[in-house]
Amino acid sequence: MPAKAKKVTKDSIIAMFMDYVLEHEQFPKTVYKFCKENAIKESDFYLYFGSIETLKKGIWNVFYENTVNVIHKNAEYNGFTNRDKMLTFFYTFFEVLTLNRSYVLFVMEYSNSPLKNLEQLKGLRKNVKDFTKGLISDGNQEKNLKITKHNPQLFSEGAWLQTLFLLNFWKSDESASFEKTDVAIEKSVNTIFDVFDNTPLENILDFGKFLYKEKFA
Repeated sequence: MPAKAKKVTKDSIIAMFMDYVLEHEQFPKTVYKFCKENAIKESDFYLYFGSIETLKKGIWNVFYENTVNVIHKNAEYNGFTNRDKMLTFFYTFFEVLTLNRSYVLFVMEYSNSPLKNLEQLKGLRKNVKDFTKGLISDGNQEKNLKITKHNPQLFSEGAWLQTLFLLNFWKSDESASFEKTDVAIEKSVNTIFDVFDNTPLENILDFGKFLYKEKFA
């Protein structure tokens, strides 16, 4: 007798999917196969996700949503500078990823094509860019001179490239508690803000030395 289908939620589907991927070391071929193995109704799956691909992208969106929910629970967050808000975002985001490290490492290396692996990050890219655009727009409202205002679009693109760099760095980080990733976050955030604030380039040189040491030493 087949197992009785059980009521599921968005979070439970994600948890089952991540377990499936790690247990089988591959993605399910079809929604039918995934649902049958987990004794859930296909109709329940489609309440939340339209396909396996949208589920894969949705997991990254949940990582982002969990990050934002955590940082907004900090009563002091709204009083932070944009630089400190960006630092808080990245520190928290990579804490969330670390809780799911086995899954993230697997899906980011699943295909031999880097572009194929990046396909699942489309939603995350939009979220990160929207987050940083919001920071810059808020900061610009406090500036009277147009010349001192930051370009939200340019800054958000830079923040996304920064996210990809940090993700790649974190994947290779073997330090205890991923301390080197924390250092990379601090240096990269300070660098990008220094660039946009037209401050001296010492931090850029320091960041470059750090990258050279970590990647080529």
